[in-house]
Amino acid sequence: MIPFRNSLPYDIQMNEVYASECPFCGTAHVRLPLKPGDVLDLRSGPGKRAVVFPCCRNRLQLIDSDDDYLMADRPIRR
Repeated sequence: MIPFRNSLPYDIQMNEVYASECPFCGTAHVRLPLKPGDVLDLRSGPGKRAVVFPCCRNRLQLIDSDDDYLMADRPIRR
């Protein structure tokens, strides 16, 4: 089980994936360089996906997802 502090809330709108807030710089409603199919791929099997946040260029390694959260390989919340 992945700890809650490794999770990032997301939403899919108009076939784009958005994070509610950047865990690094705090920018609200950040469009991620992911497609809904990428989120489903993370959920359905073993695999990783690197994501670079466009607001601050910080990188995050995603390892899993569910209906509400993307799961990272390291803590991103306090």
